[in-house]
Amino acid sequence: MRPNPPKLSPEERARASAAGVAARRDRSSMKEAVAEGRLTLFEAINDPRESIQRMKVIDLLNSVPGVASIRAQAIMERAGISISRRIGGLGKLQLSALRNEFLLNKEDTPRGALIVMSGPGGVGKSTITSLLRDHPSFWVSISATTRAPRASERDGIDYFFVDDEKFDQMISSDEFLEWAEFAGNRYGTPRTPVENWRNMGKHVVLEIEIAGARQIRNHEKEALLVFISPPSWEELEARLSSRGTDSPERKAARLALAREEMAAATEFDHNLVNSKVEEVAAQLLSLALAHRN
Repeated sequence: MRPNPPKLSPEERARASAAGVAARRDRSSMKEAVAEGRLTLFEAINDPRESIQRMKVIDLLNSVPGVASIRAQAIMERAGISISRRIGGLGKLQLSALRNEFLLNKEDTPRGALIVMSGPGGVGKSTITSLLRDHPSFWVSISATTRAPRASERDGIDYFFVDDEKFDQMISSDEFLEWAEFAGNRYGTPRTPVENWRNMGKHVVLEIEIAGARQIRNHEKEALLVFISPPSWEELEARLSSRGTDSPERKAARLALAREEMAAATEFDHNLVNSKVEEVAAQLLSLALAHRN
C-alpha cells in the first residue's frame, strides 16, 4: 500500500506551483534554443540546472532540427535509452552513443585538453574567450553564480544562475572544479559539462581568477595552466587607468592588484603575451594539441 502524499500548506503549494511553472519555462526555452540552432544538443545536456536535468531525453531529441519523432525513438533504441529516461539519468555509454549519432568524429575521438587561462585584469582575457567561442575546437566553460543576472545576460549562456541553497548543494556534492566568493557573490566551474565536452574531443577553456587556477592545479593534475601577459607593464597600466568611471582610489587599487597578479605568472605552465588576440588563440590551440598528444 502506497503511503499518502504529504499534506502541503497553502504557502508550500504556492511555492511548488511557482517552481513547476519556472521549470516548464526553462525546458520550453531550452527546446526553442535547440530548435533554432542557438544551442546544440550537447550544450543542452550539459546544462546543470535541475529543471533541464529532469527533462525527458526524448523531448529534447524531438527539438533537434531534422530529428522527427520516429528518428528520435530509433536513436533512443540504438543508444539503449528508455523513453522515460531523463537527461540527468544518462550514463557514460548512453552519452557516448548519442555522440556517435550526432558528431562526425566517433569512438576514436581523443579527449580534449583542459586549459585554465588567467592573468591580470585588463589584459584581454574576455576578448580571447569571445574569439574562442566561435572556434570549432574549443568550448569555453560557463560558470555558475549566485549573482543576480544583469539585463543582457541569459541563464545557461552567460552564466548558470543559481541560488545560495543550490550552490551549497553543488559544493557538498563536489560538483565544482573550483569556486570562490567575490563581492558578496559566489562563482564556480561546474565539473560535469567540462568533463563531457572533453570526452567529446573539445578543448575546454576556463577563464578564471588566479585563486581558481590554483585550486585547479591542486585537484586536476592534467590541466594546462596558461598565463596571459600584457606586451608591457606600461600598456597594462594605460588600459587600467583609461577607465573613466573609476575614482583615483579605485584605479590605484586596480594597479596594485595587477602587480600581485603579474607576480603569479611563474606558477603557470605557459606565459602568452597578448599582443594580438588571433595569435594568442592560435598559440592556445597549438598548446592544447601538444598537451593532449
